[in-house]
Amino acid sequence: MLAGAQTAAWAATWGLAVTSVPRVVVSDRNAIAWATGDGGDLVVKWSGDSSWFGRLDALAQLLLLLADRGVPVAAPVTALDGRPRVVVDGPLGPLSVTVLPHVQGDWLDTTDRDAVRAAGAALAHLHAALADAPAGLVAALPPTRRGASVPLRAHLGTWLAEGDRGLVPGASRRLAALLADLPELDDDVPQLVHGDFRAANVLVRDGEVVAVLDVDDVSVRHRVDDLAAACTYLGTLFTGWAPTPPDAQRALVEGYESVRRLGRAERAWFDALLLWHGITAVPGPDDTAGWAAAVG
Repeated sequence: MLAGAQTAAWAATWGLAVTSVPRVVVSDRNAIAWATGDGGDLVVKWSGDSSWFGRLDALAQLLLLLADRGVPVAAPVTALDGRPRVVVDGPLGPLSVTVLPHVQGDWLDTTDRDAVRAAGAALAHLHAALADAPAGLVAALPPTRRGASVPLRAHLGTWLAEGDRGLVPGASRRLAALLADLPELDDDVPQLVHGDFRAANVLVRDGEVVAVLDVDDVSVRHRVDDLAAACTYLGTLFTGWAPTPPDAQRALVEGYESVRRLGRAERAWFDALLLWHGITAVPGPDDTAGWAAAVG
C-alpha cells in the first residue's frame, strides 16, 4: 500500500519520483519513511492525528524560517505549490505529510568536547533565530509542555511543595535555598526554545553541527531554562539514558557563550535550573544510570 498509493501521492504533490522505501517506522498514528528517489535520500513524515495538523504545519513553517536564518536544520522540501507540509488523502483518512532531506552525520558524542562546544554555539544561534519567529507563528504553536504562562520562580516553588518525589532530599534542600536567594530573571525574556536539545537530536560531521533535529517540543520558555535542560540531557540517546558528564556540560555552556553571553541574573538561575532538571531526571529508586548521584 505504501509503495503504491503513498508514493504516488508524493509524486503528484512534490514531483518526486521515489525509487525505493527501504525503511518505515510506525508509532500510533504517526510514521516516518526513509526513501530514495530522483531528489536523493529523503525522510517522509506523516501523521493521521488531525488534532495535530495545525501545529505540524506551523512546525514546518518554523523549519523554513530557521533554515533561512542559517540554522543547520533539515528544511522541508516544499511541495509543487510551495507548501512545506500538505494534507493528502490516506487509506484511513487525511494525512499531514512533510518531506525532508536525509542529512548525513553522526549523533553528537559528548566525549568530543570540540563537537559539544559547536553544539552549544548552534543552540545559541538557534535561540537567536527563534526569537525572530513572527507572533502569528508562535501563537500557532501551543505548548506541549510547561510554557511561560507560569513564572519560573512560582513553578519551581510549586514543584518543591507538591511535585518533588523526595528521591534526592539533599539536592531538593539545596534547590530551595538557591531559589530563596535568586534575583528576578529580568535579562532573559521568554521566547520560543527547542525543548529537547540532546545528542539524539544533534547531527555532527567533521566536528561541525550539520543538523539540529526534532523541533516538535518547541515552546515559549526562558533560554537559560532550555540551556540547563540541554546540559542535563545532552548525553542521552535512544537506548542510552545517562547523566551528562560535568565537563561536557561546561563545554556546552562555553560554546553557547561564545555566541551569546549569559546575563547576570541568568547565571544565577542557571545553577538552580541545572539542579532542578537533574533532580527531575532521577527515574526512581531503580537508578542504575546514576542520575541521583549526579546531583548529589
